[in-house]
Amino acid sequence: MKALVLERQRVLTLREIEIDETLGPSDVRIAMGVVGICGSDVHYYTDGGIGPFVVREPMVLGHEGAGIVVEVGGQVEGLGVGDRVCMEPGIPDMDSRASRLGLYNLDPAVTFWATPPVHGCLRESVVHPAAFTYRLPENVSLAWGAMVEPLAVGLHAATKARIRPGDVAVVVGAGTIGTVTALSALAGGCGRVIICDVVQERLDLAAGLGAITPVNAGKENLAEVTMEMTAGWGADIVFEASGNAAAAAAVVEPLRPGGCIVLVGMPNEKVPFDVVALAAKEARIETVFRYANVYDRAVELLTSGRIDVGKLITDTFSFEKSVEAFEYAAAPPATSLKVQIDFGS
Repeated sequence: MKALVLERQRVLTLREIEIDETLGPSDVRIAMGVVGICGSDVHYYTDGGIGPFVVREPMVLGHEGAGIVVEVGGQVEGLGVGDRVCMEPGIPDMDSRASRLGLYNLDPAVTFWATPPVHGCLRESVVHPAAFTYRLPENVSLAWGAMVEPLAVGLHAATKARIRPGDVAVVVGAGTIGTVTALSALAGGCGRVIICDVVQERLDLAAGLGAITPVNAGKENLAEVTMEMTAGWGADIVFEASGNAAAAAAVVEPLRPGGCIVLVGMPNEKVPFDVVALAAKEARIETVFRYANVYDRAVELLTSGRIDVGKLITDTFSFEKSVEAFEYAAAPPATSLKVQIDFGS
């Protein structure tokens, strides 16, 4: 089949590749329709690896996918040929201790699309377990279906925060993950969200999505704005979604006493936390690694209209222009947020 293959660092080709994917009794075969480009895909392209995950042989990129079922295994129930679906890209060992505890995202044996050496979904078709494949209703497009994967990160973060109705949240970082985290916080019950970034165009986009107040960190002090908006008390929750070490180190500043910090972004360097400042506020710290048990909830929120991801999709390229799409995503303009590749299904 034809696929977008990362041959090595900074070298991408759209070519034929042989991938042996036999349809099992509990699997479905899916013709790919839309795939989003994630920051991790870009890092593999530009840097050749992320931490211990290094691309050592040609690998198909992509893990934010949606498509149409073209074949089902003999034991599959609830899905049929022609169904429009999105797919959870991480497949755990369902007999592992982590999976039995409901923490399947933390299973050391999980295979995750486009994480070396596992091929991703930027190819004409994939075989996937039906248990991790979700039908999309008619009012959710394939483009929106491909947004379920990043949205799941935001929902997982909101779940870890244990939001109470009327909470005030701060989100640091207005990229795709920060923006879907802000939307998830509102859907989870937050009354207001303050979102911070240095790219004004991203802040402007976020400000049009609901009860979201933008703060440009290049011009304003986030902690001061937050204290002013909360009568000097601070935010109930601070989500760090920028992946910037300096920003992560400062998350305690806008937080109220007894508040919660959720670390979503992953800095490329160690973060020096002020333990005394954290202890003085008895801050609760939660961390996020991908997601678990939220994919179906993400689909429900898109279906109901509680979350609208349409404005987040700023750029679309055809599958034939996949290499161009990655070159664009590696150095995007300020107005770009989510880049997707459309197979024309």
